[in-house]
Amino acid sequence: MKDTLLLGSEGIKKTILHGGTGEIPKLITGAKVTFHFRTQLCDDERTVIDDSKVVGRPMEIVIGNMFKLDIWEALLSSMRTGEVAEFWCDTVHTGVYPIVSKSMRRIAEGKDPVDWHIHTCGMANMFAYHSLGYEDLDELMKEPKPLYFVFELLKDYNDYINKLYSLEKLKVVPVLHGQGNKLYKQGHYQEAMQKYKEAIICIKNVQTKEKAWEVPWMKLEKMSNTLTLNYCQCLIRTEEYYEVIEHTSDIINQHPGAMKAFYLRGKAHMEVWNEAEARQDFDRVLDLEPGMKKTVKKELAILNMRMEEKNEEDKKKYKGMF
Repeated sequence: MKDTLLLGSEGIKKTILHGGTGEIPKLITGAKVTFHFRTQLCDDERTVIDDSKVVGRPMEIVIGNMFKLDIWEALLSSMRTGEVAEFWCDTVHTGVYPIVSKSMRRIAEGKDPVDWHIHTCGMANMFAYHSLGYEDLDELMKEPKPLYFVFELLKDYNDYINKLYSLEKLKVVPVLHGQGNKLYKQGHYQEAMQKYKEAIICIKNVQTKEKAWEVPWMKLEKMSNTLTLNYCQCLIRTEEYYEVIEHTSDIINQHPGAMKAFYLRGKAHMEVWNEAEARQDFDRVLDLEPGMKKTVKKELAILNMRMEEKNEEDKKKYKGMF
């Protein structure tokens, strides 16, 4: 019952609307889950934000596949096949939802999920980066709120794990890594991301068979972090800065000596005008690797120039207002 209702899970309340069948499936890394979902505001009207049934097709995610809203994996893991359940989630779990929703909406519209970015500079650039292209999502981004998620678990495939990701095929990781690096150098960032992602899933699947923090597990963790940081480099190229901050922060929380994670997070903070955070990360880079002084100095010069440009545009803007 505790697993079924997520009792004791902070910021989550589950209500079963329709019971499912069988046992609660153990969704391991690589399992594919198919489900319908509806997202609603916690207002009197229970305003619907997104509904997969309206779109006309269910959602599919692969457990451990770096899905941006990882709380969904935990919620789905508490459900039986055929179950319909409503989850109230506090803002600690919903802050990233607008970014996820933007990607899902653009995919449903048949559009590239990253081609919404507007390439401008100065003050206009700041506003562009802070707009997701949908008014309701922009409001949620400015003021995160608790949300209701209503899920209908259609089916799960624990046997979906591809042979590519089996222990015997772990040797494919360096091949995928090399392919990703080649695609990155050619400027094919989306394709490179897919290669890195496949390699990460392979590692994570094998890693679940090892005991955490022991030598074999740590070797796999190091491989996974290297690939994740390469993945983040692609995200910077496709201007998905908030996702870069999310992934690098996850690495830093587990491995506070990961210099490259601080460097990439600093670059991402710089792009979304988080000046103090960017400077703090670049300072940490120098603490960990003094040999990066020249590179960091160049990044800080760019940051200084952009902040001066922003301040000048602010002055012009407010001078016109008064």
